[in-house]
Amino acid sequence: MESYARDRIQWFVQQVLEEELTDLLGRKKSERRATVDAVVGYRNGHGRPRKLAMQAGTITIQRPRARGLEQRFESRVLPLFERRTGEVGKMLPELYLHGLSAGDFELALRGLLGDAAPLSASSIERLKSKWLVEFDAWRRRSLEDREVVYAWADGIYVKAGLEQEKAALLVIIGALRDGRKEVLALAAGHRESKESWAELLRDLKARGLDSPKVLVADGNAGVWAAAAEVWPDTVEQRCWNHKIGNVVDKLPKKVQAEASVLLKKIPYAPSEAEARRLRDAFSARYRGRHPEAVATLDKDWPQLTSFYNFPVEHWVHLRTTNIVESPFAAVRLRTGAAKRFKKVPNATALIWKLLQVAQSRMRRLTAAELLAAVYDGRCFKDGKLVVKSGRKAAA
Repeated sequence: MESYARDRIQWFVQQVLEEELTDLLGRKKSERRATVDAVVGYRNGHGRPRKLAMQAGTITIQRPRARGLEQRFESRVLPLFERRTGEVGKMLPELYLHGLSAGDFELALRGLLGDAAPLSASSIERLKSKWLVEFDAWRRRSLEDREVVYAWADGIYVKAGLEQEKAALLVIIGALRDGRKEVLALAAGHRESKESWAELLRDLKARGLDSPKVLVADGNAGVWAAAAEVWPDTVEQRCWNHKIGNVVDKLPKKVQAEASVLLKKIPYAPSEAEARRLRDAFSARYRGRHPEAVATLDKDWPQLTSFYNFPVEHWVHLRTTNIVESPFAAVRLRTGAAKRFKKVPNATALIWKLLQVAQSRMRRLTAAELLAAVYDGRCFKDGKLVVKSGRKAAA
C-alpha cells in the first residue's frame, strides 16, 4: 500500500512539473507555436533522475528541460538543487534534538523516507553548519519595521550540555500590532543576570526595536532591573504561574492544594477591585500561621495586576509567560535525555531552529484588532476602553 501511494505521488509530481513547462511555453509537447508572438523556446528532454525526500517517502523525478528561452526555466514545485521538502527539513532538527545521534541518521532516515533517501549521516552535520550561519544572520537582522505591542521574556534552562556559567537561554517573544507572534531574541545568558538581560535588550534597541507597551516575565530580578534601564516606559506584568508557585512553596504540604485553588481564582477576577478582595480573603485566612506566604503574594502586587489596564480579550495572554513556556516544552522534552551539545553556539542555533518551526505554528493573539489601540496609547480600565468626553463608548 505505501509503495503504491508513493508511486502515485511520484507520478503526480512529475505531471505537475510537465504542466509547469507547458504553461510557460503556452503549448503541449510536439505542438507548434500558435502565433508569432508566442513564447520562444522548446522542450529539450529531461534532466537526470533526482531523488526528493518527502514525509511519505522518497520519490524519483526528472526535471523537464527547455532551450531557446529568454530566461532560465525555474520550477516552483521543485526549486533548483532542492533535495527534500520543507516538512522533512523541519523534521531533521526535531529528530536530532530528540536524541538521534549523527551516526544514527542514515538508518533512521531510511526507515522514514525509504531506502532511496538522498540523505546520509553527514546530512545533519551540513545542516548544523547551515543553521549556525542562519542563526547568526537572524540575530543581526534589522527590527526597525517591527511594531511590538506585548513582549514575554523568560530564562529557560535545558539539559543540553550548555556550559555551567551560561546555563540559561534568554528568550523574548513579541506580539506585533497585527497579532502575529515572533521570536525576537534568543541568547545564552549568565544565569539570567541583569548584565545578560541588559545586553540582550540593548541589542534589540540597537537594531531598531522600540520598547513594547507591556513586558511579561517572572519575578527574576535581573530581567526587571535590565528592563527598567533599557525599556523604562514599558509596563511591568509579573507572571501569575510563577507567583502562585512561589506562594505555595511557602506553605506546608497539607494546605498547599487548598491554597492553590484560592490563589488561582485571583488573576481570573473580572476586575482589579475583585482581585484585591480575593487577595485580602487569602491573607486573612493564612496570615496568622503562614505570614511568609502572604508576604510573597503581596510583593509586587501592582505589577501582578497591570493586565487590568489592557483589553480584557488580551488578559489570557498577559497573565503568564506561557507564550514562551509552551514552545519550549518540546525543547525540554528533546534535550532532557542526553547532553549532546558540546558548544553553546551549536546548542543555541539548534534550539533556535526548533523555535522557528514552532513559530510557524503560533496562532495570532485573540482580538488582534485591539492591539492597534494599545500600540497607539489608548487607555483601558478593567479591560474596557476608557472613553474621553465627546467620544462614543466602546462596544
